[in-house]
Amino acid sequence: MLSSPDLSFSRTLPIVVFNQLGELLEQMAQTVESATLVLTEAVLARICIPVEWQRQRFTLVVSEQFSALLLGNFEQGEQGSRGAEEQGIDSALNARLTFNLEAIASFLHELRDLFECDSYTHQNLERYRQIIGPNDATLQSKFSLLLLEYFLTQPNQEIIAPPSPTAPAVYICQPVEDALKKQVSQERLLNQVTTQIRKSLDLPVIMATAITQVREFLELDRLVIYKFEGSKVKTQQYQSSTDEDNGKRSTSISVNNQSLVEDYQQHGAYIVYEARATDAITCVLNYTEKNCFMRTSQCWEKYRQGFTLAVDDVEKTYALEECLLNFLRESQVRAKLAAPIILEDKLWGLLIAHQCNEPRQWIDSEKNLLIAIAEQLAIAIHQAELMQTLTQEKQTLEQRVIERTIGLRDALLAAEAANRLRSEFLATISHELLTPLTYVIGMSSTLLRWPLGELSQRQRDYLQTIHDSGEHLLEMINDILDLSQIEAGKTALNISEFSLVNVAENAVESLRKKATSEQINLNLDLQIDPRRDRFTADAERVAQILSNLLTNAIKFTPESGNVTLRLWVEDDTAIFQVEDTGIGIREEQLPLLFEKFQQLDTPYRRRYEGTGLGLALTKQLVELHRGRIEVESTISIGSIFTVWIPTQAMRVLS
Repeated sequence: MLSSPDLSFSRTLPIVVFNQLGELLEQMAQTVESATLVLTEAVLARICIPVEWQRQRFTLVVSEQFSALLLGNFEQGEQGSRGAEEQGIDSALNARLTFNLEAIASFLHELRDLFECDSYTHQNLERYRQIIGPNDATLQSKFSLLLLEYFLTQPNQEIIAPPSPTAPAVYICQPVEDALKKQVSQERLLNQVTTQIRKSLDLPVIMATAITQVREFLELDRLVIYKFEGSKVKTQQYQSSTDEDNGKRSTSISVNNQSLVEDYQQHGAYIVYEARATDAITCVLNYTEKNCFMRTSQCWEKYRQGFTLAVDDVEKTYALEECLLNFLRESQVRAKLAAPIILEDKLWGLLIAHQCNEPRQWIDSEKNLLIAIAEQLAIAIHQAELMQTLTQEKQTLEQRVIERTIGLRDALLAAEAANRLRSEFLATISHELLTPLTYVIGMSSTLLRWPLGELSQRQRDYLQTIHDSGEHLLEMINDILDLSQIEAGKTALNISEFSLVNVAENAVESLRKKATSEQINLNLDLQIDPRRDRFTADAERVAQILSNLLTNAIKFTPESGNVTLRLWVEDDTAIFQVEDTGIGIREEQLPLLFEKFQQLDTPYRRRYEGTGLGLALTKQLVELHRGRIEVESTISIGSIFTVWIPTQAMRVLS
């Protein structure tokens, strides 16, 4: 009963009676002439609240002339108002109705502190807390009459009509059977969406089909997908609608086909998919709110944590958010249910169900279905992003392959052009240099043997210099031509049987005069069985190999030094070894020894002539026989060059 000292009363009330008292307070608020605030627990739906607030229900009326607070707490062990109402349980609350100004102001203060300080709700609650004044006696009496009228009109007992013998019998388990049927249908719908995601990577088709089926199953006015900034997958055009002929209800599907909406970067999100029950319902495709959403960061944080927002009536939940409430009115939204689409721990967007013309109490099964569909859409989006990334990488790789192929082709063409120029240059050398050089050598030789008249010693020396220089130049040009022919693969071995001893002796004898003039001892060490003297290879090329090695050894051996050519046979391989007591080669320079035009950087570099082709050509000739060449050297002691040449088959190898 009403208590005068604090103008309040407390008692345990059934939830139905509690709700009816709340409706009486809302009716009373409509009769107050001054600005009146009416709030229920629905205002807390968007924010994180302590556990004690989760078990409360309230109706709050605040104005300058009339203020009242109806507060109810579920008894310990009760599961909560929404669950009790859904299951038809007659739950009870410890209810308190108070008109005490201090109690109302204290409740407003606690309620205000649940919201962020910079939110519209926090600011408006503080403003209304400041205007609370004593209740007008007339309005207080009017509410008392409404309360009295309510209790007097309640029937004492419920009249139950006797069952009619003609009425159809109702199966006692019908509610359970209906719930099971609905659950089976819901699971079937979820399986259809899951199957489509597994079979297809066409994201626009998957999303448009999914929201159409879910909208029809839940009998929603509108279902949309709200996409946040930073999402990778771009949406594409997809539209579908059914005919309205023969009185059928039409369904409109709209999909955003813009790669970039102007307000997207500035305002963070926009609607990319939409399914409507009828064309009469306002289309919100591509719509982005410009002013009101930026202050709802607390709600966005809840979404990131997997929170599902259920708003039964936007007029109650957003009563203090005038900007947002006007936006929802313009968009024709009266109730909404929003489930987050979370992709790799990031908030990709929201799947939002709208009831447009009247409030709707969302039940747990509807929430669970929307959450499950949002999770499946997240899988589809992840697949699409992976495919998009794979496609981009494939295109990048293909482009790199094309660029690399073009580069290799250009390099090949350049190499072919360079090779062609080299061939032309060598052909020019062959014709333009060899021919006159042959004349020079021939004429100088003829003059040296001229029988008519006497040549002075000075003239003879000049002719000899001309002849020797020509011979040297001829050898150098022939080396260049030979090396070029080998590298071009145009050199063929002239395989024949010959005597190894004769080749070795001829090589030594051809350089005997040169060695004597340099005061170098040139020796031949034959370690070969006479029965294995016959060998099959290119005799001319083998002689050229020995000549090059002996010439090189003589060149770098000081006076009174020794140069020795050794020869022996192991199995089917002839082994030639040239040892000298020359200047030697540093170990770090050995890898450069067989490179073309390479002259080692030694103090003797300027004392000895040469183009650096002799050893390079020798290595090429050895490898042309499928053989190998090795060198051992010690500074100031000398070097040993060893050549292995296997016997060749009696055919021409190219």
